[in-house]
Amino acid sequence: MNHGLLNAALDASAHGWHVFPLRPGTKRPALHGEQACPRTGPCAGGHRKWEERATTDPDRIRATWSHGPFNVGIATGPSGLLVVDLDMPKDKHSSDAPDGAATFGALCERAGHTVPATYRTRTASGGTHLYFTVPDGIRLTNTAGTVGELVDTRAWGGYVVAAGSTTPAGPYEALCGPETVPLPGWLQSILQPAPRAPQAPSGALPGQASRYADVALTAEARNVATAQPGAREATLFRAARAVGRFVAWGDLPRHTVEQALQEAGEAAGLTVAECRSTLRSALNWSITHNQQRRGNAA
Repeated sequence: MNHGLLNAALDASAHGWHVFPLRPGTKRPALHGEQACPRTGPCAGGHRKWEERATTDPDRIRATWSHGPFNVGIATGPSGLLVVDLDMPKDKHSSDAPDGAATFGALCERAGHTVPATYRTRTASGGTHLYFTVPDGIRLTNTAGTVGELVDTRAWGGYVVAAGSTTPAGPYEALCGPETVPLPGWLQSILQPAPRAPQAPSGALPGQASRYADVALTAEARNVATAQPGAREATLFRAARAVGRFVAWGDLPRHTVEQALQEAGEAAGLTVAECRSTLRSALNWSITHNQQRRGNAA
């Protein structure tokens, strides 16, 4: 029995985190028939038996780890966790590309906060995992690039490798830090699904579609202008993503959306530069991911 890995599993469970075995020396679930995708966790459509079987029961944990030197997986959803994965650039020798930690630090600064002092681990690749507790009743899912470049998250449907585990790339190590803190409100606003903007029926005439789009833009601009400090940039980000679909569909000119939301963001107290940066990234994402109007036949 590998007492170090057993202790890692027991330590994680002592925090109330649900653990399950990973194949020795890997990040893949050890349960029969499970598969995992390298960046997003379990493969889409697969049965997540590891999430169902993850446990905090010390007796079950001891029995499992008595059978082999399993690495330790933490099922983030059942554990009430949201883990932010700050990754390293693929080309580690490039000084031009910021890593996930730099990107996340810049986002925190723009939201008016420092990087939260919470429990964190160093990953085998040299990245960082930041652990946050999720409010009761909030069910978040995994994201890849939603928060920023090289900033992914794990929640329901996802898992992370616990400190004490080792892969050929290196160990996962706990870093000095306090207990796990609650998920910041500004980050939760970005991760929660944006409210569905009013959407024209698939058979709407061009003029009708434009009116739906105008209503949506007016509503979102109002939300941004009245956003409270600490949530202003996240509200602007979500508004631009919601309305960006109408730009993609040709119902609204991009400059009209940018002007309305820029004015709303400045009215809420954001700087001109903060508004422009947020609008550019959010609109670019929304336009790219909404090329086809929902409800229309292909």
